[in-house]
Amino acid sequence: MAVKSLVLLIRIDVTAPALKNDVLLRALLREPVPYTPVWLMRQAGRYLPEYNETRARAGSFMALAQNREYACEVTLQPLQRFDLDAAILFSDILTIPHAMGLGLDFVAGEGPKFAHPVRTEDDVRKLKVPDLNSLRYVFDAVSLIRKELDGKVPLIGFAGSPWTVACYMVEGEGTKEYQLIKTMLYARPDLLHKILEINAQATLQYLNAQIQAGAQAVMIFDSWGGVLADGLFQEFSLAYSNKVIQGLIRENEGRRVPVILFTKGGAQWIEDIVSTGCDAVGLDWTASLAKIRRRTGDSVALQGNLDPMSMFGGEAAIRTQVRRVIDDFGDVGAGGHVFNFGHGISRFTPPEAVSALVDEVHTYSRGRHTHSA
Repeated sequence: MAVKSLVLLIRIDVTAPALKNDVLLRALLREPVPYTPVWLMRQAGRYLPEYNETRARAGSFMALAQNREYACEVTLQPLQRFDLDAAILFSDILTIPHAMGLGLDFVAGEGPKFAHPVRTEDDVRKLKVPDLNSLRYVFDAVSLIRKELDGKVPLIGFAGSPWTVACYMVEGEGTKEYQLIKTMLYARPDLLHKILEINAQATLQYLNAQIQAGAQAVMIFDSWGGVLADGLFQEFSLAYSNKVIQGLIRENEGRRVPVILFTKGGAQWIEDIVSTGCDAVGLDWTASLAKIRRRTGDSVALQGNLDPMSMFGGEAAIRTQVRRVIDDFGDVGAGGHVFNFGHGISRFTPPEAVSALVDEVHTYSRGRHTHSA
């Protein structure tokens, strides 16, 4: 396949020590585990004072993300505080459109903004899959993080879904109404499909390069898939996530590379999401893990799905809600569940709340263990 041959040109060799803790990978593949593994979306980030110190040294978010030493440092910071079962690459879902020349900047207090959003036929005509060498800083960071992890836990790579990234590309920034992209969807679906096709090709190459640089699992963040109407979700979001998943490298370094697909607000489409062939589905807090297990027949692993706002209820409430999520999933020892939030951790979360969460996940799930691992 042409896409894969392009990726092979930038292969980065990793001398991989034995993985000391592979519970996450086993859970994602529905293999027996001794406890429920846990990692957190946005676990490397603004809720940690050490992250904010590193970002201040870097000078800006993009300077932080584009420096492999800084990216490695902030990726590892949460693992130095908490007994997490995975590291996730510190980066951003908008690195691909930035490499396309859209001019990404992060405005303090306002989030990401593009200097050159994609809104006209001419804008779409100029779009093309970026040269992966322009994203080498990401792959270099992956390789360095793997080296520094020294096999402690697996490293998760990630990308935004073609649809979610397109939302930012067309709107030019975050949005609550999706007026511009939905206007394009209804008035000029042909233009939107062209954007999504380019995004899918770029995302496939990007994730495969992360895998070849050392990522041991990958996640596709379809953060805004849930804003679409039924039918349109399948056409404009899921179809393009499916194209990415179908082309992914699924085995590297002698073991399976699991892929997680997360659509916030997507539980009603679980059967369609499972049909992509992903290994695991991320779920937000509006879904019942037990009901999703019944609907999928345990054909995929499930990731989630604690409400991140529960972290402000105090330690007793946190521990209660952790137990509720684990009980909702049920049987621990057979694998198939990765504990996480139903979306990213709030920047205002007290670090001690995360300590309580991680402790409760591990302690309680060991007590719920019903299979030998």
